[in-house]
Amino acid sequence: MDINYRRNTDSDYTEKMDQLSKNFDYSSNSDYYWGEPELSILYGSPLYEAASPSQKKALNHLFWALDYYLIAATETNTILFNEVTANAFFPFDDYEVICHTLDVETNQERYHVRAFNNIGNKTEIALLGETVFHCPRSTKPQEMDKTLSPFKGMGGRTSSPLGMHVYTISISNSPFLASQYYTARGIGNLHLKNREYTFSQFYKKLEKKRDFIPAPTAVSRYHLLDESFHTATSQLMSHEIYKDFPKPNIWEKYLANQAVYRLQIDVFNGLSTTVPGTCASNFMPMVYKLLQTPLFGMSNQEALLMMEKCFCQENEGLHVTAKYYQRLLSDIRKFLEGLDYLSPVNREMRLMASSGSVEKAVANNIREFKQFSRSVKR
Repeated sequence: MDINYRRNTDSDYTEKMDQLSKNFDYSSNSDYYWGEPELSILYGSPLYEAASPSQKKALNHLFWALDYYLIAATETNTILFNEVTANAFFPFDDYEVICHTLDVETNQERYHVRAFNNIGNKTEIALLGETVFHCPRSTKPQEMDKTLSPFKGMGGRTSSPLGMHVYTISISNSPFLASQYYTARGIGNLHLKNREYTFSQFYKKLEKKRDFIPAPTAVSRYHLLDESFHTATSQLMSHEIYKDFPKPNIWEKYLANQAVYRLQIDVFNGLSTTVPGTCASNFMPMVYKLLQTPLFGMSNQEALLMMEKCFCQENEGLHVTAKYYQRLLSDIRKFLEGLDYLSPVNREMRLMASSGSVEKAVANNIREFKQFSRSVKR
């Protein structure tokens, strides 16, 4: 932990991200892809296949914006839980470095959130004239329907307000639960890395060719490097630190298992058509609005017809998402090895494994689209 702490404090990735965000100008980055084409809104769908080259780049840029809005929401959760879990270790002199580590990471997360939202907002305004995919932080949880739940962050999606309150109090008073929060955080780290590694490889490819590197691509690269320290923290906390304390009681085991179980139920529960490579929502109301912006200029009816084509049949984008989903499942299973307090359904991520087929995604999309189209036609 000491080595990880020193390396993190000696790095300057956060500062580089902050500078890129402050200097970001969409027009200077608009002519370039920010990541591989497969990481584009509705990639592989009939809309994408019919799009012009400039529209395809726009969908690539909007993917970055939406993906990092969602990452920002989860990192906002992380800010809270870093502080809460630090309280559980603060009374122990031997764990002072943990508290310092979490303080540093919390400060870095604040810069990350600000950078992601700033670049995303500027991108949407430039492309659409408004923010279609950004859910303001002022939006109250009770105002978020199912389509907006990802904007609560991974932590906010997995619990009711009462459940979150109970969990927060419990982990602040139990070193075991505090350390095992980092099992859930580690899963979140892997979820992020699953896509961000692709952005990072894209960055390295451009760098090797000495091509122009768009600012958002560089932000993705530096964020992956920054988060590598956070991932190391999650690994150490979840797999090593808890061994220093008494074995968990029944209640502690239950809560630790519930955290992983709820992630499977509420987050890792299927494939997104709108945001390939993720387990996010399809954001159908936002897609409906996107199709009616000047970028595509569709009427209400045209937008619905296009959405039906995109969501209600198999397409290449779903196979891309399935590829990322299976890779993530494999990574999570490796990460959870050796955590004997987890039940088999959680340690093996059985619910996640059962939810990752293209066929199930299409069936879920059809149900969701029918419900959405009825709500629009009322």
